Amino acid sequence: MLSIRKIGVIGRTYRNLTRYRQILAILFKYGFGDLLELLKIDQYIEIGLKLISRKQTIWADRLTKPQGFRMALEELGPAYIKLGQILSTRPDLVPVEFLNELTKLQDNVPTFPFKEAKAIIESDTGQSVEELFDFISETPLASASIGQVYWARLKNGEEVAVKVQRPGIKRIIEVDLEIMLHLATLMERHIEEMALHRPVKIVEEFARSIEREIDYKIEATSIERISIQFLDDPFVYIPKVYREITTIRVLTLEFIDGIKVSDSDKLSKAGLDKKIITDRGADFLLKQVFKHGFFHADPHPGNIFVLPDNIICLVDFGMMGSVDRQTRENFVDLVDSVVRQDESRTARAFLRLTIWEDKPDSRVFTKSVADFMMHHLYKPLKDIEIGKLLQHLLELASQHRLRIPPDSFLMMKALATVEGVALMLNPDFDMIAKAKPFIKQVMLERYAPQRLTSDMIQMSSELLHFIRRFPQDIIDITRLIKQRKLAIKLDHRGLETMLATHDSISNRISFSIIIAALLIGSALIVISKTPPFFYGISMIGIFGFLAAAFMGIWLLIAIIRKGRL
Repeated sequence: MLSIRKIGVIGRTYRNLTRYRQILAILFKYGFGDLLELLKIDQYIEIGLKLISRKQTIWADRLTKPQGFRMALEELGPAYIKLGQILSTRPDLVPVEFLNELTKLQDNVPTFPFKEAKAIIESDTGQSVEELFDFISETPLASASIGQVYWARLKNGEEVAVKVQRPGIKRIIEVDLEIMLHLATLMERHIEEMALHRPVKIVEEFARSIEREIDYKIEATSIERISIQFLDDPFVYIPKVYREITTIRVLTLEFIDGIKVSDSDKLSKAGLDKKIITDRGADFLLKQVFKHGFFHADPHPGNIFVLPDNIICLVDFGMMGSVDRQTRENFVDLVDSVVRQDESRTARAFLRLTIWEDKPDSRVFTKSVADFMMHHLYKPLKDIEIGKLLQHLLELASQHRLRIPPDSFLMMKALATVEGVALMLNPDFDMIAKAKPFIKQVMLERYAPQRLTSDMIQMSSELLHFIRRFPQDIIDITRLIKQRKLAIKLDHRGLETMLATHDSISNRISFSIIIAALLIGSALIVISKTPPFFYGISMIGIFGFLAAAFMGIWLLIAIIRKGRL
């Protein structure tokens, strides 16, 4: 479990002040100085942080905010790179323009020495490297923000890929998460516009996501689950997991000696059929999504290998998606209504697939959907690209303050990614036509006798449960009312402006009464000739008149500034 402590108000509980200074310096460097000024950082952290140079580089001024954000994350290191990669899959948390930029994030992190990887393997498995392997390469095959991959050969001659987590990455992530949480809290407290994007929730979601990703046992379980789902498919191969050499920080898999699907020349030289590869790859993902509801969420070209006989093999199961039956059916309804060019049905299907606090106006939203379809969808089905369709759906959702749930987005993004790979291999590939049988199957299953019977039984069970609970719920509510423990919370919206106006009016009236009281009191003091005197006039009365005059002028200036007399 990650150990994340909330940073104290005056910064006494910082575990790494130097790291905080590094983060702030990089944010200033990439053009976020104004944002940090609004956060009033100096009120919360030690005076030493004021020494940070606030001079931005010349080229930083030429960057857009999304570009600066992406480059800052890359320089901030592994935890922030992973944050950006996870955020690139969360349209419900970040604006569309940032979403597009974050997909360009690169793991530009240095490799760590083999002796450190060796120490982790031996510490976690309880055996020496010599006992576990006949040979292991000291040069990593690949390096990423969380870990590195090494080639090795077991004692029985089997070749494996050993993924080892970066040393101390958990500690680094914990420190960075504490700082992220502190900055997010300040954003919600001081910047109203940022509060709408719920930065604290973003950090909390990221903490949960990265906690799963740094546990390699979870990835091993995902691989085994996919393997079981495609056990009888001769065209799909899933790497074997070596559980005896797999821990939280070490993942050992069968080494895949295949050709990356992106290497078109090698595929041709090996005599592999690109059209067959395209069909089988698309089938593989469509089955994961529409049949099993559990899918590889990052099927980019670097993660797809082709084995002899055009067999598809996926690697790197760190990012997985899961969609329930209802979500799959909602997505199928959306696709079917789009293909049939039914605007009102498309609008209803899209609303069912999204999350919203205030439902958009039905007529306005339907018109937006109609415009969207008019511009992009009235064309032959083979010319409709899912990637562009997804981008336009995101823009439509953002326009009407709708949020696409993360797993639904991962599903659509995976389909768009596979479509892009397929078009690279076969420019004539039609993803919509390929998906049609799966869409039809999902729609038919909804009306299958077994499904209808199951739904009826479930509905009857829920209704029976409700009938049984309802009298007791009424009794519980009555008891709470009698005990005066039942509270009704009313959320008044739009009253802030009226309350502020009332406060201003009451303050002016009070001010005016005080001025009048000063004038009347001072006049009475002057008439009663209360000492001391100045040229025969009571000084107390003079001071009273001066105070009344000063306050009157002050009130007049305040009224004039408001533009109303």
